[in-house]
Amino acid sequence: MSSRLTARRYAKALLQIGDKQGNVPQLQQELESVAAAVAANADLSRLVASPLVLPTKKAEVFEAILAAAKVSETLRHFFRVVAEAGRLNLLPELRRTFADLVDERAGIVEAKVSSAQPLTEAQEKALVASLAVRTGKTIRLSWRQDASLLGGVRVQVASTVLDASLQGQLRQLKTQLLSA
Repeated sequence: MSSRLTARRYAKALLQIGDKQGNVPQLQQELESVAAAVAANADLSRLVASPLVLPTKKAEVFEAILAAAKVSETLRHFFRVVAEAGRLNLLPELRRTFADLVDERAGIVEAKVSSAQPLTEAQEKALVASLAVRTGKTIRLSWRQDASLLGGVRVQVASTVLDASLQGQLRQLKTQLLSA
């Protein structure tokens, strides 16, 4: 089974637990904090990734760390189960997947925008409005500069790529000319 699929199963289980307890936002915040703490601490990252440390030992150490950090009992128990199953190395993927599931439920989708220059506020608003109409969801933009784009934008929403870049238009024109 792929690590992505495994992480999705654990994330779904945590989401169901959060639903029953009514504390999904708290669990998401705590999960983000734990993932950030692990990523920031080299020793903790090695512990999580190490196949040499027994899962039960990882569970004990992680439990002690989470208790000291005053993480909720629910998340501590969840991580105990994950660690004892030998899946603690899935923490980054689990965090991403949990956030995606929460966003999916709230009708939020991330649009990854690439352009040669930063978008103006008016351009961002117009793009968000256009994508919201097209997808029927609330849009969260994330922008990155791509110097290889001569002009225009490239937008990725889930698995759909909308290429309105100059390069994309030139490529499309070339295809049309060659097929004519």
